[in-house]
Amino acid sequence: MAMAIAKSSALGLAFTFLCCYDAIICSRASPDDFPQCLSASIPSQLVFTQSSPSFTSVLVSSIRNPRFFTPTTVRPRWIVTPTNASHVQAAVVCGRRHGVRLRVRSGGHDYEGLSYRSQRPEVFAVVDLSSLRAVRIDTRSSTAWVDSGATLGELYYAVGQASDRLAFPAGLCPTIGVGGHFSGGGFGTLLRKYGLASDNVLDAVLVDAKGRLLDQTAMGSDVFWALRGGGGESFGIVLSWQVRLVPVPPTVTVFRIPVTAGEGALDVVTRWQEVAPALPDDLFIRALLQNQSATFESLYLGTCDALVPVMRRRFPELGMNRTHCQEMTWIQTVPYFFLGAGATVEDILNRTTSLSTYTKMTSDYVRQAIPRDAWPSIFGKLAQPNAGLMILDPYGARISAVPESATPFPHRAGVLYNIQYVSFWMAKGDGSAHTKWIRDLYAFMEPHVSSSPREAYFNYRDLDLGENVVVGNVSSYDAGKVWGEKYFMDNYKRLAMVKGEIDPDDYFRNEQSIPPLVPGN
Repeated sequence: MAMAIAKSSALGLAFTFLCCYDAIICSRASPDDFPQCLSASIPSQLVFTQSSPSFTSVLVSSIRNPRFFTPTTVRPRWIVTPTNASHVQAAVVCGRRHGVRLRVRSGGHDYEGLSYRSQRPEVFAVVDLSSLRAVRIDTRSSTAWVDSGATLGELYYAVGQASDRLAFPAGLCPTIGVGGHFSGGGFGTLLRKYGLASDNVLDAVLVDAKGRLLDQTAMGSDVFWALRGGGGESFGIVLSWQVRLVPVPPTVTVFRIPVTAGEGALDVVTRWQEVAPALPDDLFIRALLQNQSATFESLYLGTCDALVPVMRRRFPELGMNRTHCQEMTWIQTVPYFFLGAGATVEDILNRTTSLSTYTKMTSDYVRQAIPRDAWPSIFGKLAQPNAGLMILDPYGARISAVPESATPFPHRAGVLYNIQYVSFWMAKGDGSAHTKWIRDLYAFMEPHVSSSPREAYFNYRDLDLGENVVVGNVSSYDAGKVWGEKYFMDNYKRLAMVKGEIDPDDYFRNEQSIPPLVPGN
């Protein structure tokens, strides 16, 4: 089992600390003594203070958005880079003892940077899991254990090395960290065939707010349910995941077809809304809208010979033919979709961060097709100065067959597609024109998307949807409904009840963490 689970030494450490746990949380120990507490269990070279020569380079190593690396950004006072489970347990117990909250970073892709920065002044440390990144493949059982600090690219690469007939259904970006991605849902080109990444999680190893190391059995069914789509950072620190690998044929087919407005993009997108969610589950076609064009990207789990007649019959409006096909292995599709032509499978192992592109994102869900007469205005918004793009991912098939309450991720039956709105800019500055564009587009889209609540995808986090309000040192359940029901719908209440069981004092907290709902309160 992952981490070995290091149970003998790690659980012994937790027990030692837990003997005085109740006294710890009531003590007035100073945050300044946090590093000294850590030093009893964690080698000094794994802990970085703001005065450490390497502090900035370690902090920046997984910052994906320079909007959150400015002189005014509220940064951690310490960064802990654990190399085993006992280090994480010590960080939790010392954090509780000394009044230091922890934020957890696996890949740094949190869209609001909440894994490594705070919106408000706060004394906190970051637990950076990038050194916990092992991937262990078992082809006989078609399963894998993957540590939270691994990237999707590292997971995919390990699967591809083990077999050309196995895959894992998760996101397109290979630098995303497994920990945050799995705990928020996680979808990509296999979502219609195999659902979310979190739908394929079989077990997990969690350090809770008491410093205990828990597997699925020890944490209980409610907490295990919550981790698979409810945001793991609310409930503790997930160190490792056991996942189900899924079968794919040795040859798959991809295509990328751009269609301009002059070539009928509005008509093709209008038709796509009805076709894409109803196609066979082996076929995924997403649409990227930018400027005055739509680009259709597809993965088909089969050969070009089998795909062409399906496209002619089901989606003739796109005009796809044999010349558009590229056949390859599943692992080769990962660089194809994210890095483009010429990229190699080895390129998906690159974790290098670029701080050149500033971004702001948000999301919507569409349950009724947007009428043809609305699309000219939408395309007009995409042609404005400072405009970004819209990414439309089709649902249907497996992702929609799972009951809404089976996992915290509720966007299932009846969803046609997800929209990701992306604004980006290269120059330094506040990006106000670009953020205004995305906020205006989001407001404009309101009549055309889901309502009551207006649904959003947790992994496309957006603080514009609302932030926690802390009352009596605990996040308010009622205030959290404003954003929580958009992400989780009716599952928000159950998540809050689980939080009340595993972390009633709200130790693991950020601006959009699940508030605890404790019976009787």
